[in-house]
Amino acid sequence: MAFLDGKVALVTGAGSGIGKAAALALGREGASVVAMSRTQEEVDETAAEIIDAGGKAIAVEADTTDEASMRALVSRTIEKFGRLDIVVANAGINGVWAPIEDLKPDEWDKTITVNLKGTYLTLHLTVPELEKAGGGSIIVVSSINGTRTFTTAGATAYSATKAGQVAMVQQLALELAEHRIRINAVCPGAIESEISDNTQQRKAEEAEVPVEFPEGDIPLTGGKPGTSEDVADVILFLASDASKHITGTPIWIDGGQSLLR
Repeated sequence: MAFLDGKVALVTGAGSGIGKAAALALGREGASVVAMSRTQEEVDETAAEIIDAGGKAIAVEADTTDEASMRALVSRTIEKFGRLDIVVANAGINGVWAPIEDLKPDEWDKTITVNLKGTYLTLHLTVPELEKAGGGSIIVVSSINGTRTFTTAGATAYSATKAGQVAMVQQLALELAEHRIRINAVCPGAIESEISDNTQQRKAEEAEVPVEFPEGDIPLTGGKPGTSEDVADVILFLASDASKHITGTPIWIDGGQSLLR
């Protein structure tokens, strides 16, 4: 018997990378998974993999920055599975990384909107369903940037959103405790995923802070980045009763990278 049997999990940004790995891990342990992304084709593949492995899943296209779209996502979740127990707020962007004097207002706004408003709407609309279920677990995917690392050239907007997510987690841990809802953050370092391919960097060398590392800037692996599955394993732990006394806690998943930076 899988240890998440009977649970329902919603994963945003589940079409690739950490979100997909988390959705597959939750499905493998028995949770019914709602895989959400802005790209229907990607989440169709995620849901199909869960179903092919013997699990239960649906794929839903939605936009975390749009209230109506997110309301429809939550409604579809309840219509299909009748409850909600686990929320993985993973959807986000790296956005544009550039010196502050070169970073455009619209670029700043987009990163803030996707990463902070998107997280807010995800929590705002799912918490009532977790309360109805008698409790649950929320996992917010943050980053080492803005929480333990501040040397990523030009990443001001991104770092601000990631710090903001951890602040939200710690604030809400107390607010949601009376409803038996736990909320924690995972803070990955360098991870092999597609999000790096979507990062726009401009004049990064002008904002770069020179830092000397020992050989390989990820001590645990000799410089080799982690995998999406490494993060998914921690998300799975935080979603389960194995972490039933943990809330308001950021967990850094970086092989010691942020301790050097």
